[in-house]
Amino acid sequence: MKLGVVGLPNVGKSTLFNAITHAGAMAANFPFCTIEPNVGVVAVPDERLDKLAALYNCKKIVPATIEFVDIAGLVKGASRGEGLGNKFLSHIREVDAIVHVVRCFIDDNVTHVEDTVDPVRDINIINLELILSDMEAIEKRLDKAKAMFKTGDKKYVAEAELLQRIYDCLESEKPVRSLNFTDDERDYVKGLFLLTSKPVIYAANISESDIGKDEDSIETVKAVKEFAKSDGSEVLVISAKTEEEISELPPEDQQMFLDDLGLTESGLNRLVKKSYALLGLMSFLTAGEPETRAWTIKIGTKAPQAAGKIHTDFERGFIRAEVVEYQTLLDCGSLSNAREKGKVRSEGKEYVMRDGDVVLFRFNV
Repeated sequence: MKLGVVGLPNVGKSTLFNAITHAGAMAANFPFCTIEPNVGVVAVPDERLDKLAALYNCKKIVPATIEFVDIAGLVKGASRGEGLGNKFLSHIREVDAIVHVVRCFIDDNVTHVEDTVDPVRDINIINLELILSDMEAIEKRLDKAKAMFKTGDKKYVAEAELLQRIYDCLESEKPVRSLNFTDDERDYVKGLFLLTSKPVIYAANISESDIGKDEDSIETVKAVKEFAKSDGSEVLVISAKTEEEISELPPEDQQMFLDDLGLTESGLNRLVKKSYALLGLMSFLTAGEPETRAWTIKIGTKAPQAAGKIHTDFERGFIRAEVVEYQTLLDCGSLSNAREKGKVRSEGKEYVMRDGDVVLFRFNV
């Protein structure tokens, strides 16, 4: 999974990125501090792996990972090359989802490119730039499709009609993700790499003094939530500065710090959960003495396709999946005990995988 971190300059993007990835991206109080995109790969927190590894006396743990890309601050006119412009919009096209950091804190010591703190205005500035960039990309394809349309080939007729529908949506200043598509259309649109087709999590960056408050009592956060609801997007309320401070602590002190703040889990954990939910993802597990690993798949994936995540031969020669639920395996104390108690199921090609399934795939090629 690949997430792009975007927003206006000085909203806390790089600070949040640093906190999540420990990658040390530069963060300073002036626009365009981040020139080249910073990339960090982080392990998805999953306590199930540690418990399975202990059960199997495992030598190696391989968690699922998320790649974060911190993109330079965008400004009004970016789609026309203002600020650092289109160079950075191109970096967003290949991500699976966008984490849009929105400034919800007031601090006179941190400049704002628009002079005042207004999260909905800021969101609209970024969204409009993404829309304008998509319009430019669609216009080129639409012109080409219309030219081919004249040949009478039904394929180009359907393509031109779909592209026109997308262009009309963008022209009305709405994101492409607001449109409904058939499965075939969705596959085509995915290949367009449109910025506004990507799902969004708005990261409402609050001040440290607002931690622990009722979120709806913070007017800036409330405004972001109302906007996100109309946009069909997710919201993560987070203090980037605090998360950065937590990330610098030794692991044994981090939970104590979170407890003192009245937080149950870190921002990374919450962001991972939001991202998985937004993209419809889950994890199945494989375990043994050599390695315990989490594998990320789409919700609704059937057993052969899940096996294919491990190796294409597993899918091609799939025979069956031997499945036991994670907690059941722990309760039984070992795989052999789980078998004796009839808790290990033999599942075929139509089995739909569940989050937390511990699986051994049988195959023959």
